[in-house]
Amino acid sequence: MRNPLQEQLLKAGLVKKNQVAQVAREQAKKHQGKAPVAPGAEELQARRLQAEKAERDRAIAAERNAQARAHEARAQVQQIVEAHKVKREGEIAYRFADGDRIRDVLVSAALRAQLAAGTLVIVRHGEGYELLPRAAADKVYERDAAIIVLDHGRAEAGSGNAADDEYYKQFEVPDDLIW
Repeated sequence: MRNPLQEQLLKAGLVKKNQVAQVAREQAKKHQGKAPVAPGAEELQARRLQAEKAERDRAIAAERNAQARAHEARAQVQQIVEAHKVKREGEIAYRFADGDRIRDVLVSAALRAQLAAGTLVIVRHGEGYELLPRAAADKVYERDAAIIVLDHGRAEAGSGNAADDEYYKQFEVPDDLIW
């Protein structure tokens, strides 16, 4: 296992056999105990930049996925409304609040009764409004509740308290009152 230089030095008598053995042991220890070299500043900087780029890429991908899901939900809502809208007919103006404005749709007496009972729902569709049955409205509500304008079937928890309701029961509302 000696190298040719060590052999030549032994033959010339310049070194002894045990000196050559000791040098060989020291070199073996040096090679075995070699620890991995600590990464340099440039390598640490490159790793940090790579991690930051990966994080940015993940954030951008998550944002794109969220936008794609929102677009898909809007498309599904449009499809549901187009497929399930109730044909509006009649001459009675049914008024409702859309934000801070009062809007109206023309309906028949039967449609008006269904709207009041909560079996029909008014949704915003394009520039106008459409009537949807309860089953279709529930599907729309799961995807985008913001386009539902009027829904008497879903009672809001904070819409009043029981004491006020009891007090106002003593006052009778005329049957012909339509606003």
